[in-house]
Amino acid sequence: MAVDLSRRLVPDGLWELVAPLLPRFKSRPQGGGTAPVDERAVFAAVVYVLTSGCAWRYLPPTFGVSSATAHRRFTVWTEAGLWRRLHRAVLDELGALGELDWTSAIVDAASVRAKRGAR
Repeated sequence: MAVDLSRRLVPDGLWELVAPLLPRFKSRPQGGGTAPVDERAVFAAVVYVLTSGCAWRYLPPTFGVSSATAHRRFTVWTEAGLWRRLHRAVLDELGALGELDWTSAIVDAASVRAKRGAR
């Protein structure tokens, strides 16, 4: 069941785009710490949390990744700009396959009030 869910969340084609974008695990020079975990399993766990709305602490153990590890990697990946680069890689891949239709698009924007004060 866990393998099916992981493969459904992160199919091979997506993983081929994601894997080269992930920051590499760096072991600490003094040793110790935790052993590296399967990056695909961590990515699948993060995708599960992000798409299901599940709280990090309730991440099912079937992913084989602790919720702390998944959250820590999510934070590192976010700070490294993974999600922006992945979005671009997916658009590039779809564009190369002729699968994008730019004849219509939706722009999401936010409005904020200007600050008062001197110009």
